[in-house]
Amino acid sequence: MKKRILSTLAATCLLAGIGVAPTAAAAPQAPDYTPAPVDWGPCESEPLVQAGAECGTVEVPLDYDDPEGEKISLAVSRVKATVPAEEYQGVMLVNPGGPGGSGLNLAVLGGSVPKGAGDAYDWIGFDPRGVGSSTPAASCDPQYFGYDRPDYRPTTPELEKFWLDKSAGYADACKANGRLLDNIKTTDNVADMNSIRNALGAERINFYGFSYGTYLGQVFGTLYPDKLRRVVMDGVVNVEDVWYQANLNQDVAFEHNIQVYFDWIARYDEVFGLGTSGDEVEKQFYTQKERLDAEPAEGKIGSDEWTDLFLSAGYGQRNWETIAHAFSGWVHRGESAPLVELYDASAGQGDDNGYAMYLGTECTDAQWPTEWDQWKKDNWKVHKKAPFETWANAWYNAPCMTWPAEAGTPVEVDGSEVDSALLISEEKDGATPYAGALEARKRFPNASLISLPGGTTHSGSLGGNACLDDQIADYLLTGELPERRPGNNHSDTTCEPLPQPVPEGAQSAARAPHQQPEVLQEALKANHRR
Repeated sequence: MKKRILSTLAATCLLAGIGVAPTAAAAPQAPDYTPAPVDWGPCESEPLVQAGAECGTVEVPLDYDDPEGEKISLAVSRVKATVPAEEYQGVMLVNPGGPGGSGLNLAVLGGSVPKGAGDAYDWIGFDPRGVGSSTPAASCDPQYFGYDRPDYRPTTPELEKFWLDKSAGYADACKANGRLLDNIKTTDNVADMNSIRNALGAERINFYGFSYGTYLGQVFGTLYPDKLRRVVMDGVVNVEDVWYQANLNQDVAFEHNIQVYFDWIARYDEVFGLGTSGDEVEKQFYTQKERLDAEPAEGKIGSDEWTDLFLSAGYGQRNWETIAHAFSGWVHRGESAPLVELYDASAGQGDDNGYAMYLGTECTDAQWPTEWDQWKKDNWKVHKKAPFETWANAWYNAPCMTWPAEAGTPVEVDGSEVDSALLISEEKDGATPYAGALEARKRFPNASLISLPGGTTHSGSLGGNACLDDQIADYLLTGELPERRPGNNHSDTTCEPLPQPVPEGAQSAARAPHQQPEVLQEALKANHRR
């Protein structure tokens, strides 16, 4: 899933008949390239240094159809297992999502698994092709996400033209990346994972994927089922909706979650003073949106930036209190600095690598509609029921309309030959709606699904939920999965989601929220939608 998280639908929210559904293709031939072994050396990243990690590179073909041709370099990291040899369980590749998310620092993730279950694995972080420390790294327009952009809603011909021109301009600027754009599909990334396996001399890999990383896991399990051992997939992509429909589905899911957030703010009106009901808070949100459209805060935070800085509240609870205080400070005291700080932390100004790679993968995994009339009809239809994020999401993806590389067709995912998999989904996940986890469970008959009813957090595992994290640990220790139940329309077991935070100053006793490891939070922050 790299979309900005300005840094995660229940089945009932699926929008049947909207947009175009990609035609899935039979599994293509799976490349089996063997690079030179990794020459491990010191790492530069502080989290990796602190964890005693090693770093290196893996050289792979730019185009797997031409394995002897031009090569590119993948940055990899490793935190080695600490158990006796007879207890060793192999290598564990980790991907944080995006597409376009850097996973190099995630070699440290094993230390966060309860019961010492991570100690038996070599944890392998990597930056996918074109991302971060891998070379070449893609970039199109580093300043694309600026301040005080015109309203996302194309309510006038002038606004519509502005956004169409801006989106097409970004796509055109991406031509400078040359042949890389033709070779950054999910299938290329999956082939790279197999090449890393070969470079490590591993017969099989274990895999822990978050968000878009779950799509990598599903495609890898289809193309290389005999090379996959244990796999954890958290925040599961729906393979039936790659990718145009997936974004429309997200809009409805995020609308639900922002309403949950407004209700939470109202519950603590004595702290924030923004209304005693979710409806009152929502009205205040849109009042300020119109105010900022007319006169942006510090000349920077207009209506678009206001929407963007609230988006992370739709992904989960970690930033709820921070955003609500910024909201309150602006309304009651005219404090603009917290708004700018929140936007700057999420927008990626000055570095569009993740965005370029997000588009490069999603725009070419499957053909998007090329006619504006299709986008216009579909997004206005969704906007009527989900105004919070629909047009922001549409314009984020609009460069796919004119993307300068040929699109392929998605792999028909078939996990029937995968030995086992543990699927995880909060049932109100906004970025990767719950229907995706149910679909993956159906396609992976040896998988079990843990769901968290009512939970709105995207990819929240290893975040302190003992019910969930202990089952992950048991699976990594022994291969034990929750017992699979008959049928396709439910999970195999459930955990309660973590409780909503209680803000400082509330009358009820404050609870310190559990949090994922900082390096994982930062990696997941890079996700825009997946």
